[in-house]
Amino acid sequence: MKKQNLSYLDSVHKDGLVWGLALFALIFLFPIACCLIFWTLPNWEGLWKGLIAVAPMYWAVALVEVFTYVPMLGAGGAYLSFVTGNISNLKLPCALNAMEIANVKPTSEEGEIISTISIAVSSIVTTLIIIIGICLIVPLTPVLQSPALSVAFEQLLPALFGGLGIVFVSKNVKLAIFPIILMLVLFIAVPALDAGMVGIMVPVGVIFTLIVARIMYKKGLI
Repeated sequence: MKKQNLSYLDSVHKDGLVWGLALFALIFLFPIACCLIFWTLPNWEGLWKGLIAVAPMYWAVALVEVFTYVPMLGAGGAYLSFVTGNISNLKLPCALNAMEIANVKPTSEEGEIISTISIAVSSIVTTLIIIIGICLIVPLTPVLQSPALSVAFEQLLPALFGGLGIVFVSKNVKLAIFPIILMLVLFIAVPALDAGMVGIMVPVGVIFTLIVARIMYKKGLI
């Protein structure tokens, strides 16, 4: 029997499903290992109460992220991003910047490949930096905790998103006005939306931008 040749996208979906299920199993291995090591079981009542309180929000965010990130990252990039994590802070800016430099569209075959390669390289580099950081964290702790550097570390994410954002904002200033106003109003009016909520607010901003873009396009404004 001849081995069936899979297309690129078919192989991406096959490998993505395998690694996604593997990650799903690994996530549950840690609590299972803890139960076996300490020979105990969780408090099921407390566990279900906690899940009921937070799970619906994460289910909604996960659903929105799939429809938000996949068109921008492509199939391979999306699978890699969801397995390795840190999408909004690292993988998404890296992929968009790589496609911008290569002058390819996210929906094209070239964009699919560029996005996947950039996210793969980003994941490898991130892992190497984490390993180096673990090895050097003790000797560098006094330096990293110095008051002079603490101010700079607080501005890392604003600097990252500001540098990437200005590139895309300058392409269509009219389209960027309303999402910027929305985010400013939300973060000023609701102080609880701190940096930890970025992962949730990015899909919200994308959906709002798509709706505004559709309306402006229909009215001939863009």
